Amino acid sequence: MGAKLKEYLSDPFLADLYREIRRAGPVRSISVDVTHACNIRCRGCYFFSEKMDQFAGSEEDFDRFIAREKSRGTNYVTVVGGEPSLVVDRIRKLYRHFRVNVVTNGLSRIPDSGLENLPVAVSVWGDSETDRSLRGNGRSDLFKRALENYRDDPRVFWYYTVGSGRAEEIEGVVGRCVENGNYVFFNYYSDLSGLGGEFDHRRGFADVEQEIDRMIDLYPDRILTTRYLNRVVCMGELYGERWGYSVCTNLSVDDPANRERLKSGKPFNSHFRAYNADFTSTRRCCTGIGRDCGSCYDVWERISWILLNARRHMGSRQEFTNWLTTMYLFYLMTRFVDFDSGVRRLPEIHERLGSPVGSATGLTERPELVS
Repeated sequence: MGAKLKEYLSDPFLADLYREIRRAGPVRSISVDVTHACNIRCRGCYFFSEKMDQFAGSEEDFDRFIAREKSRGTNYVTVVGGEPSLVVDRIRKLYRHFRVNVVTNGLSRIPDSGLENLPVAVSVWGDSETDRSLRGNGRSDLFKRALENYRDDPRVFWYYTVGSGRAEEIEGVVGRCVENGNYVFFNYYSDLSGLGGEFDHRRGFADVEQEIDRMIDLYPDRILTTRYLNRVVCMGELYGERWGYSVCTNLSVDDPANRERLKSGKPFNSHFRAYNADFTSTRRCCTGIGRDCGSCYDVWERISWILLNARRHMGSRQEFTNWLTTMYLFYLMTRFVDFDSGVRRLPEIHERLGSPVGSATGLTERPELVS
């Protein structure tokens, strides 16, 4: 492996990415539901479908949680909920002690003061009509409001969750986000509310995959998803293994439900815990207590799946590039590497992960997963 790595890093661009990651050091991550409360009810939200709002902790509980995680060596926290913008003081506390990424519904703006370098992932689930239907109870245009809240905010990337049958909306949504002065990162909708039809994840994401690839070519300096990551999520396969609980790497290591999985020999994040909003108990994984993992298309889980299978990506320079650029974009979005200089590398990263789109129907060439 050492000889191959040395060969691949003879490429100056790859060597620069690798050097920055090594300089930043390892990520010891957790996720936490920073509150059990939310100001909207999205159709398909895993938090409420799994009844995670039953957990609630006090400020004293929260302070003890921070102290425990600092002593445990945690250095990165994904903040979810509930809705984090309802408890900005808790975000500030976390930001003082850890690197933090906050996922918000965009309804209320998370202020800049004291949070100037906070990565903010603003949710949108489709164009104004679709987003209003899924997140706005058929009435509120949350997308429009969130655009106004975060116009030209350098902290922001849009966390665009696309329904399997809503590919035709992607260009319009991405265009509005880019015009708003922001970046775009893609997630993939799981139909936990049983809407069916164009929202049913079981129909697959082939059209979505192709349209996201096209957006990469339209906006190579603004899209934080790569073709490789897009394909891994949409195909649900990595080196001959199908996505599911047996290969998921972001599992709470202290949860007895995961004991047998952690002994299976498959890689996992040995530090990770997904905390409920009581700040003490953990659940099986980020997005579920008992849900079917086949319904999970969460992009962060797929990133971890790729990253912890580094050795499998050593078979060729292209495979190593697939892995390294995924790692780099993770470090970029979490601000473990400098964001301003890092985003200037985006066009080169996208260029190395696939040829330009030859037509509206797909790629002339796309990176294949190796079995």
